[in-house]
Amino acid sequence: MLPKRATYAIENLLTPAVEFYSVIICLIFAALLAYLPGLILMTPPVAYSASLILVLIALIRAAQGYQIIRYQRGFKKLPYYSLSADKIPVSHRKLFLGKGFRWRAKHTERLRNIYNTDPDKWLTPSRLYQLARWLELKFEYTPFLRKAVLLFSANVFFNPFKPLPPVGGAPEIHAVGMYEPERNILMDIAERVGHTLVLGTTRVGKTRLAEIFITQDIRRGDATFVFDPKGDADLMRRVYSEAKKAGRQVYIFHLGYPDISARYNPVGDFSRITEVATRIADQLPSEGNSAAFKMFGWRFVNIIAQALVKLGERPDYPHISRHILSIDHLFVRYAQFILNKKAPEDWAKQVQVIKDNVDEKVLSFALKGRDHGAIALMRYIENSEIYDSVLDGLLGAFKYDKTYFDKIVSSLAPLLEQLTSGRTSELLAPEYHDLNDMRPIFDWKSAIQQNAVVYVGLDALSDPVVGSAIGASMFADLTSVAGSLYKFGLDHGQAVLRDKKTGKVIKTKLPKIALHADEFNEIVGDQFIPMLNKAGGAGFQVTAYTQTAADILAGIGNTAKAGQIEGNFNTLIMLRVKSPATAEYLTNQLPDVEVHSITGVTRAGDSSEVGNNVIFTSQNEDRDVEKDVPMLTTSNLTALPKGQAFALIEGGQLYKIRLPLPEEDDDLPDSLEAIAQDMKAKYCSETNEDWFSSQDYGWYRDTSIDESIKRGANNG
Repeated sequence: MLPKRATYAIENLLTPAVEFYSVIICLIFAALLAYLPGLILMTPPVAYSASLILVLIALIRAAQGYQIIRYQRGFKKLPYYSLSADKIPVSHRKLFLGKGFRWRAKHTERLRNIYNTDPDKWLTPSRLYQLARWLELKFEYTPFLRKAVLLFSANVFFNPFKPLPPVGGAPEIHAVGMYEPERNILMDIAERVGHTLVLGTTRVGKTRLAEIFITQDIRRGDATFVFDPKGDADLMRRVYSEAKKAGRQVYIFHLGYPDISARYNPVGDFSRITEVATRIADQLPSEGNSAAFKMFGWRFVNIIAQALVKLGERPDYPHISRHILSIDHLFVRYAQFILNKKAPEDWAKQVQVIKDNVDEKVLSFALKGRDHGAIALMRYIENSEIYDSVLDGLLGAFKYDKTYFDKIVSSLAPLLEQLTSGRTSELLAPEYHDLNDMRPIFDWKSAIQQNAVVYVGLDALSDPVVGSAIGASMFADLTSVAGSLYKFGLDHGQAVLRDKKTGKVIKTKLPKIALHADEFNEIVGDQFIPMLNKAGGAGFQVTAYTQTAADILAGIGNTAKAGQIEGNFNTLIMLRVKSPATAEYLTNQLPDVEVHSITGVTRAGDSSEVGNNVIFTSQNEDRDVEKDVPMLTTSNLTALPKGQAFALIEGGQLYKIRLPLPEEDDDLPDSLEAIAQDMKAKYCSETNEDWFSSQDYGWYRDTSIDESIKRGANNG
């Protein structure tokens, strides 16, 4: 660590490095004392001791002078900082953010001093540097000189004219903290349940920051879920690689690569049956007249979901879409199911008699052209005392005029069609009994129990509507799982384990669940509000990444709800932003600070009194002026270089950080094909006999199917 300068009322680090003057004098006198002690009448031992003291003073002053030079040099270019993935610090107590310092009033004062003196002197590259860049362009296509000029571009230590890194921005914003050495900036892990919001415009380092956080979460052993609406292949490779190196179970769900993607049913796992309708209807507009259609859509989806569950089927998008478009088939099946349980044994004969007597001419307009068997069931149920709430709902939906019913669900049908078109339906409606399809099936509860790593690529660049809808459904499912974990714990629905000595129930400790949501505005919805409000108690740690604060409002479509979401992020990390309103989201949370500046005052006056020897008076003085200014301005945040950020953490502590640049990673798969081949090899290693019990797949265990298998084995 370099020695600190003396503390003065006003700090001025923009002076020449005058410390080297005293270094020269000290070294000259040290040499004289060492070689000519008698010149100043000193005995050799005393002279040698004095010479040694002068050398020590010279070293101290040289270090202070170098500190000034290094500080001023940083205004144009910061020291190179990079880390390979293997060297990223991992701790169970702290989260590594990057390298930097805590921002205080002195840093605001230093930055103002640069801009208030002669900024060109400190911030403009030297003329030789500018000449080197000019020569590169001038002789770029000159055959004989091109290679010689390219030497100026070599990124080597001994090249004084090597180009500045292509990060843009104003390096002096971070350089004002380089006078004191940088240190690793760490955040307490306990703060993460308060959730983190990362803001930054495109291509300034959000994905790099996400990689740093995700790498730590995976190696720490947390259940890690990564939502990537863009479907960034590099991020997917990083997640897969880190999970494999850590020996973690990993699921890759990617709409853009269905052949290697895991499968997932967004509405197949729930605590309450009404959640199915909520997850689908929440994606419909709810403003103005649309609210009524949304509620009608919710009602019909809820009826269909209840009927499917009672029939022993798992709800999924294709089944719901099919029955929304035509309710008749489900009504007939469910009515027969209930009548077999509650009606007299001859109910089928009575229904057949009614069917034979149906006259198309006297039917109401709503029933014309409908299946006569369904009409007969309707009349039989209406004339009987049989009641079932789900059957009653289906009966009401069946009675609707087909045209009127289509209008009611007009906003729901297009959404379901988007989610069930093409190969997307394979991933969202998995065939649990298809033994030839070796792609794994996962649900959030089993992924948490396995402490798994899940990457979700929604391919929103190709189809933003479908990607957003699936992401919203997944978040709604996760919110439901969080509620279940919070109320019942991780062991709910499993065999109770008791301590052999005390007999007390042994409960599995809730794991920490790190949830990363890139391009947050693409997937944010109403279902995200309860997750941020209450999921922290279930171990969820949400980190959301987006471009501007307005993105949240655009995604949620409601100012009050956007404010709710923003208010639940206790930690804010802001990279370069271009919107002043987004910058003010941070600056408005910071206090004003007191800075010092020097004001020169000159006075002069003359005297005309006769006999007075004083002809004129003059006075020069420097005044220390104190002024309250904002700790940060919006211009500071819009001028940040790539890979740099301000972090407001742990109750309002402001840190200036810069992210480590990535290094070459030999362990990273070279392409998506490498991941695909590895997945295929893994999936096919399971035999048909043991696929269902495989813990690697984490497939949903349906107890009714288990019982059927057992019965078949016993009968066989």
